[in-house]
Order: sequence, then structure tokens, then C-alpha cells
Amino acid sequence: MGRADERSARQRGGRRAAPRNRTSQQAAPATPAQAEGPTTTAVEAPAAEAAEGATRAERRRAAAKKPPGKPGAPGKPAKGRIRRLFTWKKMLGAFFTVCLLGIGSFIALYMMVSVPEGNALAQTQSNVYKYSDGSVLARKGTVNREIVDLSKVPKAVQHTFVAAENKTFYTDNGIDLRGMARGLYNTARGRGTQGGSTITQQYVKNYYLDQDQTVTRKLKELVISLKVDREKTKDEILAGYINTSYYGRGAYGIQAAAQAYYRVDADKLTVEQGAYLAALLQAPSQYDWAVAGPVGKKLVQARWNYVLDNMVGQKWLDKSERDAMKFPIPKDPKPASGLEGQKGYLVDLANTQLENQLMKSQNITRSQAEAQVVDQGWTITLNIDPKKQAKLEAAVKSQLTGKLDGKKRKVDNNVQAGAVSVDPKTGKILALYGGVDYYKHYTNNATRADYQPASTFKPIILAAALDQNAKTQNGKDINADTIYDGTSGRPVKGSDIAFAPPNEDDANYGNITVQTAMNKSVNSVFAQMGVDVGMKNVLKTADDLGLDTQNLQAVPAMTLGSMGASPLEMASVYATLDNHGQKVTPSILASAEKTGRKVELPDPIGDQVISAEAADQVTSVLTGVVDDGTAKASVAQNPLRKGQQVAGKTGTSDSNKSAWFTGYTPDLVTSVGLFGEDAKTHNQVPLTGATGLIPGTGRINGGGYPAQIWATYTFGVTKKAKFDLSTELGAAVQPTDTPSFSETPSQTPSQTPSQTPTKSATPSQTPSQTPSQTPTKSPDPTTSAPSTPSQTPTGGITDNPLDPADGQ
Repeated sequence: MGRADERSARQRGGRRAAPRNRTSQQAAPATPAQAEGPTTTAVEAPAAEAAEGATRAERRRAAAKKPPGKPGAPGKPAKGRIRRLFTWKKMLGAFFTVCLLGIGSFIALYMMVSVPEGNALAQTQSNVYKYSDGSVLARKGTVNREIVDLSKVPKAVQHTFVAAENKTFYTDNGIDLRGMARGLYNTARGRGTQGGSTITQQYVKNYYLDQDQTVTRKLKELVISLKVDREKTKDEILAGYINTSYYGRGAYGIQAAAQAYYRVDADKLTVEQGAYLAALLQAPSQYDWAVAGPVGKKLVQARWNYVLDNMVGQKWLDKSERDAMKFPIPKDPKPASGLEGQKGYLVDLANTQLENQLMKSQNITRSQAEAQVVDQGWTITLNIDPKKQAKLEAAVKSQLTGKLDGKKRKVDNNVQAGAVSVDPKTGKILALYGGVDYYKHYTNNATRADYQPASTFKPIILAAALDQNAKTQNGKDINADTIYDGTSGRPVKGSDIAFAPPNEDDANYGNITVQTAMNKSVNSVFAQMGVDVGMKNVLKTADDLGLDTQNLQAVPAMTLGSMGASPLEMASVYATLDNHGQKVTPSILASAEKTGRKVELPDPIGDQVISAEAADQVTSVLTGVVDDGTAKASVAQNPLRKGQQVAGKTGTSDSNKSAWFTGYTPDLVTSVGLFGEDAKTHNQVPLTGATGLIPGTGRINGGGYPAQIWATYTFGVTKKAKFDLSTELGAAVQPTDTPSFSETPSQTPSQTPSQTPTKSATPSQTPSQTPSQTPTKSPDPTTSAPSTPSQTPTGGITDNPLDPADGQ
């Protein structure tokens, strides 16, 4: 191709083929395709070179004709800049720069942060607890701690703590980088402390730092742990850890813990006992055998097994020796001095509720919350009214404990009383009775939930029916006037589980209204009502009102109150009813503050959980229990009553192991429970025969001593008042006489049930007492309601306050 041809080709947009080697070879002639097409081959020159010789104006015109926005198109400088910015060399350089900055920052932090003087012991302070009027209730702050040298702790016991908390303790450098990274991330995200810590880190946190969950504190913990691991021996660190940790029961350090749980010095601890103490550190209050519930006991045993199995894995314990070990149940606790009488019960509940709030607000564990509360310089003001507190204690003494004589009657040693008094409008706990003395009975009877509430559960069933507009199986609305069959032992209709509960003393009532059934506490009526409403709905209402229903099965036997409940829980339920269905969560805390810190407490009054109409109708019905039912002798006819309107319900559990009266006036709710507890074994036992003053069988009913305690206390601290109710049904607004029925009872069975209840079909929750015989004939639907029960209950109403109405 001549030069003229080349110029013509360039003008047409063609390009000349570049030579393979400009220094050694002459450019090969371009083929016609190469001359005419824009595509280049492997030996073609770059586009810029192909355009060589074109005028500047021609290049501008060619660039203007290129379509915009096409990736990879020539002339797109933006994408080229991004590629030039994010080259692998630059990214690698940035990574190493960040690493160097991080290393440099850590070195600077390591140089700046020094190991501080130990301050955990020096800064431990007393907590001050005050009544609602500002007077001092108690001071608690003498730290129960005795430092012991590690040589005083058996080597195998030392290993239990290492096996429980940090198996690599003897070989690591004092920190767990993965755990710290996880902890820092979770703290930054506001998720609390979910990372792991070594024994060294926990010792540093206990002895040199505090329990605050911040990134700054965690970084300090990391640096100080590294330095402490370099400056101290492993034995010194382990000694510091087991001597500063909190074990519950007010015990700091292994020596105090050994005494608190096993009454021995640390050098006398066995491996089994050491494993239990090591397990405690995860959750001291939850794992304390003396107060742990079934779940807590199961968890601490699992933790105990985990510790011993780790010791076997680390070759610190022979497997055959481990297999022979049995769980070492701790001894009953001995409370610290200064908490005599009711003080200890009040202080414990205040601490527990404060810990609950810290756990919720900070997303921390129970153990961490305890460490922030116990003996940390708090000023805690309680809602307890000192005058009402004194009145409640006096009422229990005059009506019950003053009549007990353990030397004359062994059963008198087994009687335990608990009570909680609440303002339904504010949710404040105004008075509490936890037991005869905190020193003599460590368990708080006001908060224990291991005894059946019995028939005090029946109002919850009615509340569920009213709130959910439930109907009988015949389609009738359930309310105070609904008619049910009160025949004892009548099989419940519509239940998947055969259930035919007897009434007290197997009494038959025939066709009766719900009002009369509540007055007489008729089991057969409320068993049928529970199935009509649906037991799942009943349990949901119970939970909404304030009863802990976790892990409870929705079976018909629950209608008899066969679950566990505490006076505090029952006070919450009845206070919510008294407060027209607006949730009341009783609180003992008025305020909690320390230097530079004040805890924000939740409002005890919550949302509307059942309708006001439903709550008020239950209240109206419960006034009939007092005026015409099982509490008439002890409450309605009590000479101390000054016109106060009262609603309430009695309860007596199976085998007479508990007896209750939970009642309320418009301005005060009080739940009183009596519990049969063997003084030595702490097993549940009957109350029957206590005081020796009950005629006949000596059965302690809810309408007896519990109702008498309630009346003596309540009528001594309240004034005349009437309920403001939004209902036209129930004893409070209409006569409670049994009406003459003109309609067919809605719940009378139309035929004999096809299935006869058997013991094998009885649910596990069913009380141990069963009907003496299976009903052989269902009631005649056309039979008119008798004016009186066919058999008068042995607990019938009398004028003798020592032989009160049936306490169911």
C-alpha cells in the first residue's frame, strides 16, 4: 500500500497493521478486511496508534459520535478511574495500613493502661434500706469474706473451678481473643455480655475494675489481664479469683462459701462440694439449693456434672472415682445478722426486684446483677408502710402463731404463714409477712410458689369466661346467673381427659347458679366451666392477671388450683380484679439510688388485661363468698368490720397441705396463705390438727385462720368504702338467694357419659383425692333445683369462729 492509500485509509477510519517487530521486520501489508473493519487482531496496534495522523478536530468528532453509557466503550474515563483506585496493590496496602494502625493503637493502649490498685475490697459498702416514711429498716454491708491462701484449698477443689470456667487456664496468656472479640461486638451492639472470659479476666473484673458493660472497660480488662498474667503466677491469679467471687447467701470468697453451704472450712471441702461451689458462680441465687425451683435444681446438677466430666477429661479426676460421686446437697442457710424478724424477707425481695430491673435494663445475667446490688452502697427505699407492716405482724401473731405450741402438738411446728398486702391503685406492696423469723425460717413464705392455691383459682376461671364471652355447651352465656349441675363427682362433658372431681365432703348441690357455686366453692361446676371456656384460654387469662403459668399444662384438673402459686402472685391477680382489669404487678421498691446513679423503676400499673365489665362482675360475685359463703363467719360477721365492702375467696388444698384467703376492699388487697411444711425435712405435710382448737377433724380451712388473719389486719387499717362496679350481675348488686329455675339447666347432662373415669385416665395434676365411687346415674334434667344441698358440707357456716365455713 502506498502512502496515498494509507492516508486515504486513515481518513476512512481504517488502521494500519503494526509490525511484529519494529526493529527487525517491515510491517506486513494489511488485508482488505483489516483495512476496512474496526476490529483488530493480536498483532494490531492500539486504537490510539491507529488513529495516529488524524487531526484533532477529527478525533473530537469521532468521540462525540460514540454512544454514551456503554460499559467498556472507548472514551469512558469514569470506569477507568474506579479501576485505577481499587487495584489489588492499593487494597492490600490499605489492609496493611489498618493492621499497622491497630497494632500501633494497641501498643499505645498497652503502654498507657497500668495495673491499678485492687479496689474491690476497699470499695465494698453497706446498703441502706428504708421504709416508705424514710425511717431506716436495715443496714446491710458487713462483707462476709475471709481471704485464704491457695495452699489451704485442696488441689482437686482448685481444679473444679478451672474445669468449670477456663480449662486452658494453666497454659493460656490470660485472655480469650475470640471471646473478647465476641464480647466487644455484642457490647457495641447493645446485646450485653455474651462473650467468654478467662479466669484471669474475671479476676481482673472483680478485683481491679467494675461490672460496667462498656467497650472501654472491656479494652482495659484485656490489657490489664495480659499484664497481670505476666506479673503474677497462675496460683496467685486463681487464689485472687476464688477469694473475690460472689457465691450467694452473702458469701464472698471460697472460705465464706464453704461455711455458708457446708459448715466447713475451705481446707475440708470435698471434690463434690467444690464442684457445687464452682457451679454456683454462674448463677448464685438461681442455683442455691435452698431456694431454687425445679428448673434451678436441674440446671445446677447439670452444671455440677459438667464440672466433674471436664476434670476427667483433663486427667484431674479418675473416671471410676467420678462415677461413684453423688450430688452434695448443701445445708440450710444461716442468714447474716441484722435481718431478724421480717427484715430479712423485705430486704431479700427488694434486692430481687432491683436485680430483675437491672437484668432487664442492662441485659445482664442474674449473677452480674447480684454483684451490682449486694453490699454496693445502695440507698433503697421500700413501699412498705411501717404501720401496716406492724399491724400485719400483730394479726398473724394474735390469730395464729400465738396459738401454736410445738411442745404439745408436733403438727404445730409444721405451720408456716405468708401474706402480702397491696394497694390496687398504685401496685405498692404495703406490708409483707414472710415467716416467723428470717433467722428461723429462711424461705420467704410470701414469695414461695410451691403450694397449691386451691379454690382461690376459681375466680380466674370465671374472669376468663366473662372476658371472652364464653358459652356453655348448650350455647348459654356464662355469667353469675348461669345454671350448672353441682352434683359431686359428675363427669365433665367435652373434655379430652376423663375428669369427675368430687365436691368438698362429696356434697351434692343439684342445679345451682354460678354465684351460689362460687359461694359454696363447688368443684364440679368450675371443672365444667373451665372446659366450656377452654383450659388454654383459662391459663392465658391467669397469666394476664399475674399468675406464672410457664410450663403448666392446660388440663381440667387445673380448675381445682392444683398448680403452685405464691401469696404475692395471688395478690397480683386479685389486685388486677380490684383495679377493674388493669394489670397490677406488685412492687416493693419505691426508689434505688447510689452515688451518681439512680435506677428507673417500671410503673406497677400496666395495661388493661381483661375488660372492666368482666373484672367488676367477678368482684361482685366474690362479695357473695364473704357475705353468704365460706368466709361469712370470719369476715362478714367479724366484729371489727365497720361497713367495709369486701370481696374474696377461700381455698383449701388437697390433703389440707395449704389453706388460703385472698380478699380485698376497694383500697387494699391482701393474700394470706398457710402452708404445712415439715420442720426437719421441709416436705409438704397436712395442717390438720394444728392449734388443737378446731373441733371435729381439725381440718384447717381457708375460711378459718387465713380469713381471721385477713380480717384482723384489714379491718384495722381500712375505712368504710364500697366498690364502684360496672356490672348489674353478682351478689354486690342483687340478692344472692338461689332462684327457682324454670328453664332446663344448661349444663345438665342429657345422658350418662359413655366413658367412666378411671385412675389411668386421671391427669397427673389431679388431686390425690378421688370420688369414693363413680356416679351410676346422671341427674335427671327435669329435676328442679333443691332449696338446700342434699348433703350439708361439714364445713357449713356456723357462728363459731374456730369452726368457720368450708374453706374451699
